[in-house]
Amino acid sequence: MTDQATTGRIAIHGNGEGDALWMLGGLYEVRLSGAETGGAVTMIEFTVPEGMGPPPHMHDVDETVYILEGTAKYHANGTTTDVGPGSVLFIPRGAQETFEPTTNLRMLGVYSPAGGMEKFFAEAGERAQRREVPPPPTGPPDVERLVAIGSRHGLTLVAPPGH
Repeated sequence: MTDQATTGRIAIHGNGEGDALWMLGGLYEVRLSGAETGGAVTMIEFTVPEGMGPPPHMHDVDETVYILEGTAKYHANGTTTDVGPGSVLFIPRGAQETFEPTTNLRMLGVYSPAGGMEKFFAEAGERAQRREVPPPPTGPPDVERLVAIGSRHGLTLVAPPGH
C-alpha cells in the first residue's frame, strides 16, 4: 500500500461512488477507504432506519460521528445522549457505545487512524443491490458470527445476555 501523505495523491468521490453495503438493516457507504487515505482515516456514510442499530461495541480506533439527518439515542460508556442534525460526537478507542435511531438516521462516521471497520462491514454485510436501505431483516443478527468477524478487524461486540 502506498502512503497517501507521501505521494500527495488526493482521493475524491462523487455522490453514489464507493462501496455500498447492506448491514444490520442499514445502508453503509464507504466514502473514503483506508487504502485511499494511506491509513489516515476511513469515512462511512450510514443510513439506518428507525429502530435499527448495532449491538454495543468498542473499536480499536477513534470514531467521530456527524449526524446529517434524523435523531438517535447515543449510548457511550453508560451515558445516553439525544442527538440530531448537526450533532457531532467523538468516541475514543476502547469506549463502549451503541445508538438507537429514533427516526430514520443518516450520519457520517470517521475512523482514525483507518483500521478494520470497512473490512468488518465488507465481511459481515453484503454488497448493496441498490443504494438504498435494504428490506427489513427477517430475524435477529447472528451475534456469534459478528463477534468472530469483529475480532479479526479490531471491533469488540458486546453480546446481549443469553447469546
